[in-house]
Order: sequence, then C-alpha cells, then structure tokens
Amino acid sequence: YGSPLYQHSSPPRRSSELRLCAARGFRLVYGGSGRGLMGIAAHAALDGGGDVVGVMPRHLVERERAETRLAALRIVDGLAERKQAMADLSDVFFVLPGGVGTLDEALEMITWHDIGLHRKATVFLDIEGFWTPVLAVFDHLDRQRMLRATARGAYDRISTVAEMPAAALRHRASADEPRVA
Repeated sequence: YGSPLYQHSSPPRRSSELRLCAARGFRLVYGGSGRGLMGIAAHAALDGGGDVVGVMPRHLVERERAETRLAALRIVDGLAERKQAMADLSDVFFVLPGGVGTLDEALEMITWHDIGLHRKATVFLDIEGFWTPVLAVFDHLDRQRMLRATARGAYDRISTVAEMPAAALRHRASADEPRVA
C-alpha cells in the first residue's frame, strides 16, 4: 500500500534530507513498520546513524512487517496505547502523506493539544499538496468560528523534507514555553 507517487517521486533526495535530520540528532518515533513512507523514513534515519524508535500494536506486528533494524521496538496492546506512547516520546508530530490511520493519529494529536493534554505541534508535510484538502477543512472550520485558537495553534504545514529540522526546532521551543491561561 502507499502511493508510488509519494514513495518514489524523489527518494534519493528525500532520503538524504532525512539522513541529515538524523545526523543533527533528531530522534524518529514512528509506528515501527519497515514498509511504506514511514519505512523509507526509518531506513533513511537509520542509515544516517539516527535514533529510531518504533511503537507497534501487537496485532499489527506481522501485518505491518515490523522493522527489524530498530534498536527499540515497543510492542503495545492496542492503538490507544500506541498513540499515548508516541505522544510521550515525541516533541513534534510530523505527518507524512498517508492514509486514514495517519489522519486519525494527526487529528487526535491536534485534539489533545486543543484540550490541553500537551503543547506539541502537529506539522503536516504537504508534499506536492497531499494534505492541502485536509488543511482546507481546518480553514473552513476557522471561517465558521468552529475552531478554537488553541486548535489553530496546534498544527502547521511545510512543503519539503528539508524544512523539517527548522520546523522541529521552532515547534519544540514553543512547546517548552510556559503555558499562559
């Protein structure tokens, strides 16, 4: 599964950019699979000497082909535990092009930010406009006054992998700022 357009449109350039993120000391926390876009990202980070942590529900280990090169693969009982573990281990959530599971995880992290469970940003990697329709829904909700300011500040958009390090630093700093009620 996974669109060949996003997996193969320029993997050498994107992989080298992801290796640079790893070389800068960024840890990748992800679902633990060795396939799809996140598998490509994990391989690039591992090849760059990065710290890569996988978190995978027990029932998905075989189906999703758990990555075998990880130094740390946490096997959890279910999806809710996976989301909590990934949230606990992460400073910023990057959303690569993906399916309904990816969208579910992104929306939950935005919701958690909105209701005050964390102050971590969700950053959509909008490669070739992949997430533009989803982000348009947020714009619509905002125009309809159905989006609180806390939700508006919960997400961001970047267009290239090369923007990830700067976005990570920017959003990690804002997550560490004291909360003003």
